[in-house]
This record gives sequence, structure tokens and C-alpha cells, in this order.
Amino acid sequence: MFEHKKEKLASRNTLAIRQLKYLFFSLIILSISIGIGIIGYHLFGGFSWIDSILNASMILTGMGPADHIETTEGKLFASFYALFSGVAFLTFVGVLFAPVYHRFLHKFHLDYQEKDPDKNKAARSK
Repeated sequence: MFEHKKEKLASRNTLAIRQLKYLFFSLIILSISIGIGIIGYHLFGGFSWIDSILNASMILTGMGPADHIETTEGKLFASFYALFSGVAFLTFVGVLFAPVYHRFLHKFHLDYQEKDPDKNKAARSK
């Protein structure tokens, strides 16, 4: 999907298109994650839809719960959703920044190759 380390750096247009694609993927992850939280808080916590959105958003971003949960089912859901949210948020951020991170590492690798003449000679002779 990304260019190999021996290939030249992708153009800025290619990076922009790739970034939009990964933004779309990360928004899907975010939407599914917040959807799980909204439905769970509504069904298990007994919250209204608006309160469910608030609590799911707060937990997913790491801010903490906004409302107190009374039911045992709601408390169990909230604890599992909090654990899930940590992983989901890190996945969202990782997918979102993957093209930029790859470009940084690729450029760093290309700069390193250009500054080491012994490796360049060895690579050209192969």
C-alpha cells in the first residue's frame, strides 16, 4: 500500500489522497466505537439518548464518565466500554496518522542513505 523504502518519496498529492482515505477509515472506527457506547449506555445504563451520547463521547476521549450509573448491568458495561475505548482511541489515532508517520520514516531513511556514501556505493554495485 505504501511505497517501499528503496522507492522514491511519494508526491504531496499522493500523500493528500492517502491521508483522506485513512481519515475515512479512522472515522469509521470512531463511529462504530461511539455507536457501541451510545447503544450500551442507553440499554444498560438507562440513560436518555442525549445522555448516552455524552457519556460515550466522554469515555471514548478519556475524559471520564459524565453521569453516575445506578444499575449493575450499566456499571459492567461502563467498565468494559472504558477498556475498549482505550484501545479504540489508540487505533483511531494510529490509523489517522499512519500515512504521515510512514512519510516521516521514509524521508528519514532516504536522507540517511544520501548522507552515508559507503552504503550508496554498496547499493549501486548490487
